[in-house]
Amino acid sequence: MDFDRMKRYGFYDSSLGFGLDVSGMPFEEGYLDGMKSRMDKAFEAMTQLEAGAVANPDEGRMVGHYWLRAPELAPGGLAADIRQVREDILRFAREVVDGDIRCGNDELFENFLLVGIGGSALGPQLVADALGGPAARGLKPHFFDNTDPDGMDRVLEAIGDGLRRTLTLVVSKSGGTIETRNGMLEVQRAMEQAGVDWPRQFVAVTQVGSKLDQQAVDQGWLHRFPMWDWVGGRYSVTSAVGLLPAALQGVDVTALLEGAARMDALTRVGRMESNPAAMLSLMWYWATGGEGKRDMVLLPYRDRLALFAKYLQQLVMESLGKDRGEGQVPRYQGIAVYGNKGSTDQHAYVQQLLEGVPNAFVTFIETRQDARPEPWEVQGRITSGDYLRAFLYGTRQALTQGGRPNMTLSVNVLNAYTLGALIALYERAVGFYASLTGINAYHQPGVESGKKSAARVVEVQEALLGYFASPAADAGAVTAEQAAKALGLEAELDIVWNTLENLSLNRRGIRRIPGETPWENQYVNSNS
Repeated sequence: MDFDRMKRYGFYDSSLGFGLDVSGMPFEEGYLDGMKSRMDKAFEAMTQLEAGAVANPDEGRMVGHYWLRAPELAPGGLAADIRQVREDILRFAREVVDGDIRCGNDELFENFLLVGIGGSALGPQLVADALGGPAARGLKPHFFDNTDPDGMDRVLEAIGDGLRRTLTLVVSKSGGTIETRNGMLEVQRAMEQAGVDWPRQFVAVTQVGSKLDQQAVDQGWLHRFPMWDWVGGRYSVTSAVGLLPAALQGVDVTALLEGAARMDALTRVGRMESNPAAMLSLMWYWATGGEGKRDMVLLPYRDRLALFAKYLQQLVMESLGKDRGEGQVPRYQGIAVYGNKGSTDQHAYVQQLLEGVPNAFVTFIETRQDARPEPWEVQGRITSGDYLRAFLYGTRQALTQGGRPNMTLSVNVLNAYTLGALIALYERAVGFYASLTGINAYHQPGVESGKKSAARVVEVQEALLGYFASPAADAGAVTAEQAAKALGLEAELDIVWNTLENLSLNRRGIRRIPGETPWENQYVNSNS
């Protein structure tokens, strides 16, 4: 590594014990000067965002996740609401952990089960994996983050008899998210079968007045916490979405917020070289040509940060993966993100990063201090942690010598304070990069179109089930093409064939009669 370049372009903040080293990014002399006017516009856009400008025109709403750790910056009367919710979370979590709030059978709560999807689950999962563990004084976390029945059964099996001592957190802003609704119903069914008075063990985290909010009121749920329309799911980890499960585990959520607030302050600075989020976004822009030409690879050298890449996949890819429309150059934007952890990846895809197609840039994340209070040497005066850092530095050196772009984030210690800072750093960098490339980081039309298409698949299935249960199917077995023609679904024949295959394999009232080829399979009411 070029130490002079590291000193010139590096960033370090002693209060956070945080550093950013971009000396492994071989950008040319004059690059930063050439980006200054663009970056100044990005700074101004961020200032307007934090002041309450409408940032999501699709939904006509502000974007204010930064206010969650600096309520004094929030417009109107939001500051009091933010502080009140934070106090309510801390009080509720303390009463649950201390046993002042108990299960319906008066036992102490031992677990919580968070039911969510996307950012409503990824953020809490990251915090749980990074900061939780046997030493934490609190409830043991479990998650439903998909509508896969096998996955949910595995979680319920892991909880076992502890289900009657489990607090369920249902997290959905609108209350209409299908995956979350399904998970909620699955937990309710399991608790009913176990004889649990489940409403007394359910908590809603949702927007006031939503379908879920009203359901919680009508059914007498234990508690409700609000989500605001100005906090998107992938930016929600410092809202009730992330703070409530963290507090229930015994995580220091005050420190998490303080670390995020400290990074927010550092990244409001309007000078590129003194702003780590600005430098991070500028490195992304250089590495990708502002067009996503390279993938972003995250290599945290700490097991507790193994989920960080997964968390950033949603934050970065949902925020930046956009179609700018016909006539725009480039039309499509986005950065693909992947990663696992070091030094596991020394034995996996680092080989390609070093010698394969040069289509990636690497971000190492280093934790300087080992978690063990007393060092134990495995060889001479070298500890396992020393080896871990040696693998990081060695890999970084090899990448740099091979001209492969890389940079390093470092924290002195991994704790709630520094994790909050890392989260806030990437949130701000995403916003800056979006401004540099002329896209909106705060909407997700592609996700919404996928939901609409899924709803259509469900409609097709309902039509097929109705057809095979009706007198129209009495004529005998039919192929997928014949069923599609009978229902006027010829344009969706692929969905019809796949749906009939799935229904027959899952014994859903339809029996399959094999044909000479799979496409000639016939289907009939299984009672025929």
